[in-house]
Amino acid sequence: MFKSLLAIFSFMMIIIVAIFFYFNSEIKEQKLDYVLDQYTLTLDKELKNSQMNALQLALVLSKNSALINALENDDEDLGYKILSDIMLSIKKDTGRYIRAQVITSEYNIFARSWDDVYAGMPLGDYRDDLKYFETHKNPRTSIEVGRRLGIKATVPVYAGEVFIGFVEVIDFFESITEFFRNMGVDLYVLLDDKYFETAVLMQENIIVDKYIVANRNYNFNNIHILKSLEFKQFKLSRVMHIDNKYLFYKTMHNGDGESIGSFVFVVPQKYLDYFRNAEDDISFLINVTRSSLYNVVKEDKNIGRQYDNDTINSLLYMKDIITKEDEEEYLQKAYNKLNEYTKDELIQYMLNEEVVKKIDGKIK
Repeated sequence: MFKSLLAIFSFMMIIIVAIFFYFNSEIKEQKLDYVLDQYTLTLDKELKNSQMNALQLALVLSKNSALINALENDDEDLGYKILSDIMLSIKKDTGRYIRAQVITSEYNIFARSWDDVYAGMPLGDYRDDLKYFETHKNPRTSIEVGRRLGIKATVPVYAGEVFIGFVEVIDFFESITEFFRNMGVDLYVLLDDKYFETAVLMQENIIVDKYIVANRNYNFNNIHILKSLEFKQFKLSRVMHIDNKYLFYKTMHNGDGESIGSFVFVVPQKYLDYFRNAEDDISFLINVTRSSLYNVVKEDKNIGRQYDNDTINSLLYMKDIITKEDEEEYLQKAYNKLNEYTKDELIQYMLNEEVVKKIDGKIK
């Protein structure tokens, strides 16, 4: 009798343990799918923001009469001066480094904001996406392969009814990579190596499996992990766990909907604690919001100049979103700013602030 009971008890324990591990595995898989969905949605949002920002600027540039007159008159030197002066002004006042170029109707470089070396260079062999404008007059913004992979906002320019060229603003994923880095996530933009001959300015980039690493400000520490991946399996599963890190896969498409590569997120396992369960968006949204706010305030590492113009209100607000690497600089700037106020002014400021009382207790 005792042996029979022991056998039954052992069998029941095995069943219970098996059920426990099964449901634990299912919950973990659901959680990883949820995390992948959140990162994918966030990336889509950032890509859309970058595309819209680039398109807005390209539309404004296309209405610049001096720039368009230079294009009509084939004055490349004047075109470069106008374009570079505008971009330098934007960089000076906002801290944002933006690349813009003008392309002739024959698909030759007319002027680029960042150099005047390649004026007259033909782009037709590298820019199949420009063929879109043979049948369309509306602007277009998308991820496209040229001599480099980038987000391109292209606006066709007309003199009356005559097509004379394009104005284009380009983003090479630096800001998006930095955005995810501020969340503790390393992003890798991988271009399919079938575009190796087209992307001539990326031929010296690191190759991972059959992909070219396109974003320049990636974290090199994870390259060995990417090189160890079996990408065919990774593409199917979309989630892998290696060296206490989770990797998430998202397919990258160009403006015609063609698959041209992938986005890979590398996340330390400890960061998954942000996602307590599939119904709880709070921790993820806080992390995304803090990253967004910090990027806005920081203005692409131009944060020191921003402090000088800040009021006491914005300085106190920024203390909750500052990152560790900028904390020392922030404190120094904040002390300098606060020293400009007298003791009475600081007391008056504190008296005018709302005081929120913290009540400690337990809900019974």
